[in-house]
Amino acid sequence: MAGTILSAQIPEGYYDNAIGKTGEELKEALHEIIDDHKEYSYNALRDYILKESDEDPDNSNNVILIYSGISRSKSDFGGNVGDWNREHVWAKSHGDFGNTAPAGTDAHHIRPADVQVNGIRGNLDFDNGGSPVSGAPGCKVDNDSFEARDEVKGDVARMIFYMATRYEGGSGEPDLEVVDWVNTSPDPEHGKLSTLLEWHASDLPDEFENNRNEVVFGYQENRNPFIDHPEFVEDIWGDPTSVTNMTEISISVFPNPVVDYFTIDCDANSNFQYSLVDLTGRVLLEGDIQNQQSVISLLGKTAGLYLLILTDESGLQIDQFKLMKTSR
Repeated sequence: MAGTILSAQIPEGYYDNAIGKTGEELKEALHEIIDDHKEYSYNALRDYILKESDEDPDNSNNVILIYSGISRSKSDFGGNVGDWNREHVWAKSHGDFGNTAPAGTDAHHIRPADVQVNGIRGNLDFDNGGSPVSGAPGCKVDNDSFEARDEVKGDVARMIFYMATRYEGGSGEPDLEVVDWVNTSPDPEHGKLSTLLEWHASDLPDEFENNRNEVVFGYQENRNPFIDHPEFVEDIWGDPTSVTNMTEISISVFPNPVVDYFTIDCDANSNFQYSLVDLTGRVLLEGDIQNQQSVISLLGKTAGLYLLILTDESGLQIDQFKLMKTSR
């Protein structure tokens, strides 16, 4: 459903605290605006929310299925061939939030989908390429990714960007991030960032998506900012070219397991930051990486599993490693 940007009924002042910001500062401001939305049950999505948010504008008895584009009767909900069910566009295994509120019942990323096509998509990341998907013209699938049809590529991207902004780990919620790789499950990540940026740029919000944003706002009292302001996407994550160039750098960490010291090795001179985080989320070490090879000391740190997070200058995560510290 590609189209031009149409006017939306954005409440006056809704985005005032985000104006003029970029990068991580903008992402944090948007999080504060859309955080703590009104929650609904998983059954409410089936019973009435999706039937209104995804209603076929040409047939009020039907809903539009996201990947196939088919208009199907609202009453044909279930688990059999020819039924529709609830598709978590941000796959619920990517962060292990299941069907529970808030992330598991957030209508901004849950859409009606054909049962069989939903099963084919499974929990795959999003990327281009693969074999055609039966029952979903324009969609493709391979062993590590799913490609949406052109008409909803931007819809998918903006739902992923919404989730990464809405859920930042506060109050026991998952901390979700968009990354530029695939095979991310079960980590709280979704990819592929450079592809999603391309999808966003190629398929701007249309009337259906704008209307859906309004309907969900009516229930949850929060909006998807990337539908209202598509320019916010590039303001936070950049454009596809910048991301692709960034991720062409090959990064390795060794040894792993580590006793006292480990090395971060890059195949080119680069400029990024590292953080060593324990399982409680506490940052133990952080610093800058400006050489092809940097040696980091873990002297005095207790044995256990740590997460090494690498970010660029804007705060965007570019890679992460699970690092095991052992005793002598």
